[in-house]
Amino acid sequence: MKTNHTIIASGLLIGIGAIAITLQAAAGPGEHTGTSASTTRPVAAETRPVLPPADGPLERARLDSMLQAAERLRPLSSLLVWHRGELVAERYYGGMRADRTVNVKSVSKTLLNPLVGIAIRDGMIDGVDTPLRRLLPDLYARLDRSAADDPRKDDIRLRDLLDMGSGLETTSFGNYGAWVASSDWGWDQLRRPMECEPGDCYQYSTGVTHLLGMAIAEATGRDLRSYAQEVLFEPLDIPLPAWDRGPQGYYLGGNNMSMRPRDLLKIGVLYLDLGRYDGRQLLPETWIEQSWRPVFRSPWNGMGYGHLWWASDWGGEVVHSAWGYGGQFLVVVPRLDLAVVATSSLARTERGHNRRMRHFFDRYVIPAFQPVAGAVGP
Repeated sequence: MKTNHTIIASGLLIGIGAIAITLQAAAGPGEHTGTSASTTRPVAAETRPVLPPADGPLERARLDSMLQAAERLRPLSSLLVWHRGELVAERYYGGMRADRTVNVKSVSKTLLNPLVGIAIRDGMIDGVDTPLRRLLPDLYARLDRSAADDPRKDDIRLRDLLDMGSGLETTSFGNYGAWVASSDWGWDQLRRPMECEPGDCYQYSTGVTHLLGMAIAEATGRDLRSYAQEVLFEPLDIPLPAWDRGPQGYYLGGNNMSMRPRDLLKIGVLYLDLGRYDGRQLLPETWIEQSWRPVFRSPWNGMGYGHLWWASDWGGEVVHSAWGYGGQFLVVVPRLDLAVVATSSLARTERGHNRRMRHFFDRYVIPAFQPVAGAVGP
């Protein structure tokens, strides 16, 4: 049975041995134009010692190689690694500190996943096959009176929002600016033309996750931020800073949440522990298993996608990740009992950084924690 890794607000309380570490005093994933300089940078003073996954020169060499590769990623601002119940590496770069928050951009989308699972568990939403029309009746009433009505929109289900398979034209990428500038974010997404039948094609869209956030708010009778704070962030001792709201007052579902890297790591450990935290089952184990089954494959990066989680094969391992613009990552590797947070400075972002980050995970991070052939251990 997997060890329950307890995390507390004052730091990370590591299950066995109760080792406490005290806390010290932005539209979808994509590339961004910038300078291409890639130089090795000194690590910020506020770091944690790196602990090898097992004793031995080969393990140490692999960890050293990972950290050296991290220093060559100029926009990188933090790297935190949780392995087998321990925070084995914590590094900050470019002036970043442990107590500072980071705009995690579209990692925010994945953070809606547990809220849906909890709402279904508590009977506030019937299930992922619930029609969107039932969850957002006022918006659909407006649709019925408009020229944007399309009978296929009646077939959009909650699962289609979770999987980015609504069929609606995207509001991300080239459409993001116009969508954010619109007077009604939910309506601007729903009014857009259908590009396929719901469930038949993948179309990544921040507007779709905003519809999902609206649906959660309507189903629970709470604004999205208050509900998230009550059922997820407070139980995990995560303070939730300011959160963008749309013109109608709905909190933005799917972008621009700010979190400390250590708090984002708590989400990864929660999923590693299959929804358990501090002796409580915060999230149904079956929901996590369901969420980690990819439904679509992205045509622009080849990664799988389902229920707001990316799926990939990095380092020969099955990897589940949350990914945000500019190089914000939460990576979970169940077989290795591994969770990693990497954040990047939007001010220092550069063309190709997302590609280099994926390469970093594939060639350096995952291999650093794979068992050494012939080694004895768990």
